[in-house]
Amino acid sequence: MTNSPSSSSISISNVELQHITHITNYNSQIQTHNNPLAFNPFFRTFPGFFLTSSDIVLRNNVLDLSGTFPSPNPPLAYHRAGPRNQIFFNPTTVRAAIVTCGGLCPGMNTVIRELVVGLWELYGVREIFGIKAGYRGFYSYDPVCLNPKMVDDWHKRGGTVLETSRGGFDLKKIVDAIQNHGFNQLYIIGGDGTMRGAVEIFEELKQRKLYISMVGIPKTVDNDVGIIDRSFGFQTAVEMAQQAISAAHVEAESAVNGIGLVKLMGRSTGHIALHATLSSRDVDCCLIPEMDFFLEGKGGLFEFLEDRLKEMGHVVLVVAEGAGQDIIPRTESQKTEKDESGNPVFLDVGGWLKSELKNWWSRDHPNELFTIKYIDPTYMIRAVPPNATDNSYCTLLAHSAIHGVMAGYTGFVCGPVNGNYAYIPVDEVAKAKNKVDTRDHKWSWVRSVSNQPDFIRS
Repeated sequence: MTNSPSSSSISISNVELQHITHITNYNSQIQTHNNPLAFNPFFRTFPGFFLTSSDIVLRNNVLDLSGTFPSPNPPLAYHRAGPRNQIFFNPTTVRAAIVTCGGLCPGMNTVIRELVVGLWELYGVREIFGIKAGYRGFYSYDPVCLNPKMVDDWHKRGGTVLETSRGGFDLKKIVDAIQNHGFNQLYIIGGDGTMRGAVEIFEELKQRKLYISMVGIPKTVDNDVGIIDRSFGFQTAVEMAQQAISAAHVEAESAVNGIGLVKLMGRSTGHIALHATLSSRDVDCCLIPEMDFFLEGKGGLFEFLEDRLKEMGHVVLVVAEGAGQDIIPRTESQKTEKDESGNPVFLDVGGWLKSELKNWWSRDHPNELFTIKYIDPTYMIRAVPPNATDNSYCTLLAHSAIHGVMAGYTGFVCGPVNGNYAYIPVDEVAKAKNKVDTRDHKWSWVRSVSNQPDFIRS
């Protein structure tokens, strides 16, 4: 076993440790420094406080001893996140840049705040800058100086004070601006598209052999980032979604043949819809992108809703925004339309479903009362401040990122893996997806709670 931070692989009892690039891999003449936490009166640096390269986190900690479902051999592992005894940056020469990209998510301001306060208080960094308006801000706007006093109450605010945007990714302009501003630490907060951009920035930094460390902090309210346990803001989103479901339930049961229709976020994954359904217990049917459904005929949605209305008198229907995109009629231009991040533009499944439900009832039950109350809390959920759990999580994410960058690691993402914070290669995270597995116990639990069909055509 080797303890070198630049080793390409470490085998510990047949465990395969995923390689994280270290700035010494392409910049060998770098001076190391003792970690200032060793002299910080608020920390007790007992034996084991500083982590080494032999501190690892297993990607899969669930094993099938019968061998029926074979586990990876050797099992994959990641470097454990936390402070190292030696750091590869002199805090007095650090110029750190923080940027937020993509859509809003509860907790963005908390991450920014904790990065600023952590760099300042833990490591003594005094030059910290915010980049406005996403990736394009590197070359379009002047950096904003940040300090603990300025960001003191940011964790109580929704959105991102630094502002954000989609698109604007021009690799040469971005890296040129990073060099011109003298930044040597980059903290990039964003979702899967942002992480794909971070991979390109990382590769260009390596190509130019720049003494710059870069970390990605995964942000997606949909919880669709792979490998990590969950993304920040997700628990807040579920909590807010539950409030929308409760309102829809009240509206539905207060009407004759009332349907409360709630559209929740989830372009490619239905985690918010799934968890909100499980936690509310008021949902009669949950539609997610990972599950196909159809409207007409035996076993279809309309048949299920009609039976439930006859039995209960009301229905609560939850649909994730990415569900049903394959059955919504599209024009030729809509089939190829992309947003600024290059993602397919999704049609409004909530509005379409509301219209289809009205047409169905007026056709099959023209003389009976029918009410639909449609609630779309998307922007309310995205824009709220994080709850207590997400606030704490954001702090740990920020500190994990700072410790890794100061230790000289680069091109990585920090996040919890099986409850322990780890450093993961950014290219792995950019490619990984976290889909809802409709064959696992959790989805079976959803169906048992709602008694909804599996929508398989007979």
